[in-house]
Amino acid sequence: MPTVADRPDAPTAIQSNLAAIFVSLELSRSIWLITSLSPGSGEKMSKHSVRAGDVAGLLARFSELKQKASARTRKSFPIVVIQEAGLDGFWLHRALEQEGVESHVVDPASIATSRRRRRAKTDRIDGEALLRTLLAYKRGEPRVCTMVRAPTPEDEDRRRLCRERKVLIAERVEHVNRVKGLLFSQGISSYEPLRRDRRQRLEDLTTGDGRTLPTHLKIQISRELDRLELLLAQIKLAEAERDGLLAEGQAAAPESPARMLLEFKGIGAESAATLWLEALFRHFDNRRQLASYAGLAPTPWQSGSVDREQGVSKAGNPRLRAILIELAWLWLRHQPQSALALWFKERVKRNGGRMKKTTIVALARKLLVALWKYVTAGIVIEGAVMKPA
Repeated sequence: MPTVADRPDAPTAIQSNLAAIFVSLELSRSIWLITSLSPGSGEKMSKHSVRAGDVAGLLARFSELKQKASARTRKSFPIVVIQEAGLDGFWLHRALEQEGVESHVVDPASIATSRRRRRAKTDRIDGEALLRTLLAYKRGEPRVCTMVRAPTPEDEDRRRLCRERKVLIAERVEHVNRVKGLLFSQGISSYEPLRRDRRQRLEDLTTGDGRTLPTHLKIQISRELDRLELLLAQIKLAEAERDGLLAEGQAAAPESPARMLLEFKGIGAESAATLWLEALFRHFDNRRQLASYAGLAPTPWQSGSVDREQGVSKAGNPRLRAILIELAWLWLRHQPQSALALWFKERVKRNGGRMKKTTIVALARKLLVALWKYVTAGIVIEGAVMKPA
C-alpha cells in the first residue's frame, strides 16, 4: 500500500504542519525536472533533473531526498508527488504508487496562472507552481485545483475500441472527400466512393467534356479506393470488437450500464458503448460532477451589475460531449413524448422558435443526468419508450 501523508478528512480544515516531502514533476520527452520541498530545508525549493523515462533514477532521487531530510530532522517523511495529466498518460503515476509513493495527477487547466498579457513560462517556473498547488491541496484549501482520477488499466484499455472507431471514421471521411474532390475538378459530381460498385463505376466514368478519365487520375483514385476499402474493413472489425465487448458485459452483469442503455429506443450500440466507457463506468457523487466531467457545466460571468452566461465550460471529456449532443437530437426523433423532449419543445416555443442549438446543449446535460440516474438507481426517464424485448 502507498504511504499517504496526513490530510484532513474535511476539505475546509486547513492544516499548516504537513510532515512530508513534496515533489513536483515537470515531464517532457527528454528531461524530467524534479522540484522538491523538504522539512528542515528552510522553505527552499531544490531542483534536479533525470533523463525522461528513468524511473530508477527518479526513485534514487526520492531516496536521496528522504535521507537528507532524515539527517536534518532525525525523522522519516513520506514522499508526495504531483504531475500534470498529459502525453505521458498514467503509467508513471501507477509505477510510483506501486513503489509506495503517494502520487497525484492534476488537470493543468485547473491551476491558477498569472493573467498578465506576457507572462514568463519555463519548466522551472511551472515546477514551482505545481509544487505550490500540491501544498495548497494537501493543506485542504478548497477549489485549489482539480485532481484527475486515474482509470484502471482495464478501463483505459476498453475505451480504445470506441476511440479507434472514431479515428477510422474521420479517416474514411477524408478519403471519400478526396476522391469526390478529384472527380469534381473533372466535372463529375455523381460518384459515391462508399457504394459497393465503386470500382465498376470508376471504369465507366467520363469527364464533363466527354473524355475518359485521365490515366494518372484513375490510378490515383484507385489507390485512394484501396486505402478506403482497408479502412472499411478495419471499421467492421472495430465494430465487431465493440459488440463483443457489449455482449460480454451483459453476460457478466445483467444490470450492466451498457445493457440498460440499450433498452431505450434511439440508443444504439455505439452510443451505449461510448456513454459506458467514457463516463458511466466511473463513480460520481452528484449531477454537478457528472455535468462538469462532460464539459456541460454552465460558465457564469458575474461581477457587480454584469451578469451573463458564457455557455458550457467545454472543459471535460470532448468525446462524451459530442456523443451527447448527437444523442440529444436522436432523442427528440425517437422519444418525442418523453418528458425531456416535451421540455425541449416547450422551451423552444417560449423563445419563439429560436435558440435551438443552445437548448439542445441543455437537453444533452439533462439527458446525461437522467441516464446516469437510470443506470445507477434505476430511475426510469418519464415518458421514455423502451425497445421491445
